[in-house]
Amino acid sequence: MSTRIAFLKGHGTENDFVIVPDPENAIDLSPAAVAVLCDRRAGIGGDGLLHVVRSAAHPEAEGMAAEAEWFMDYRNGDGSVAEMCGNGVRVFARYLQRAGHVTEGDLAVATRGGVKTVHIAKDGDVTVGMGRAVLPEGDVTVSVGERSWTARNVNMGNPHAVAFVDDLSHAGELLSPPPFSPAAAYPDGVNVEFVVDRGPGHVALRVHERGSGETRSCGTGACAVAVAAARRDGADPTATGAPATYTVDVPGGTLVITERPDGEIEMTGPAVIVAEGEIDADWLETATSA
Repeated sequence: MSTRIAFLKGHGTENDFVIVPDPENAIDLSPAAVAVLCDRRAGIGGDGLLHVVRSAAHPEAEGMAAEAEWFMDYRNGDGSVAEMCGNGVRVFARYLQRAGHVTEGDLAVATRGGVKTVHIAKDGDVTVGMGRAVLPEGDVTVSVGERSWTARNVNMGNPHAVAFVDDLSHAGELLSPPPFSPAAAYPDGVNVEFVVDRGPGHVALRVHERGSGETRSCGTGACAVAVAAARRDGADPTATGAPATYTVDVPGGTLVITERPDGEIEMTGPAVIVAEGEIDADWLETATSA
């Protein structure tokens, strides 16, 4: 009988993930295996994969084990490693709650972008402390076809280029990475957000996620957009001393982003587990060796 690997499927504002619980870090999830599992036709399907590991059992997270019991070993849909995923953290927390590892209230999750604070509310929404944004000096330019825009460079533990546009259709198909310059601004690629205004404190976006293509939502991207919008609107909380809150519509739903005067950013939104099952390990080995 072949070995079975447990998995779940979840999403946060339709940014969807394959979840592989592996507390002792015993499962070898190669980039090829992750890409196969995230394939929407040949695998389970997802924008990325959440590998659930105890921090003490993972070499990249053992130094955070005293602060956070669990490590979100996040992978993009193409198998590449990513520093952070805001929607992923919410779904990760929902899984921990479902599995009985945590209850409603506060917890800490270790990520490659550092330890993130999480609050699971009674109403089901999950709030993630996303840390502070870093705003590298100098604007960048992103292009789609013959159109180009000056974009704001925002780092949320992963890199973002935020471009305000007149119409979201100007973002094009977003399957391939939009060209950007200067190349030195993002040596490892970038997540690109195209943003329109919906009203005061209210914006909408489309996003190309590095390693995944266009996705239905991007949590760190929504945070980057709120930060860029606050600076554009003269509402920088670190300067005004007042929190700035933006409602950010994504194709898969709505997120609420608040930046506090101390620079800390909080993201609130839904997180849903939709299915669970088992992966046939023999199939996975065959699929990745083909």
